[in-house]
Amino acid sequence: MEIRTHRRIDQTLSGTPVELSQGKAIVKLKTDERMVADEKGLIHGGFIFSLADYAAMLSVNEETVVLAKAEVKFIKPVRLGDEIEAHAEVREIEGKKRKVYVEVKRGEEVVFVGDFLCVVPEKHVLD
Repeated sequence: MEIRTHRRIDQTLSGTPVELSQGKAIVKLKTDERMVADEKGLIHGGFIFSLADYAAMLSVNEETVVLAKAEVKFIKPVRLGDEIEAHAEVREIEGKKRKVYVEVKRGEEVVFVGDFLCVVPEKHVLD
């Protein structure tokens, strides 16, 4: 399936798509030094959120999709060198709204979950 949205994302920071199908996406991210928040190697939560958000956008995969709302929970810390994977699935469609559930894992361990409300406007939000 062709990627139709967020084509200019820096995948080294937001993740690389590994699976894409109707209403679903899996995106992997290998954490690196640019993402570290402290001397212990803690990865800043913004990068985990970016991975989850990108996976949500890809699960919708409409050119103009944008995030309207997110309710998330950071469950476990992520460390430098960890490879994490976001699994996103569209769970509900209502007009222009798409409710997407995202789970981010390190191996089998869940480190983040979120409910994302995505909207697909008729034209780009900056037009």
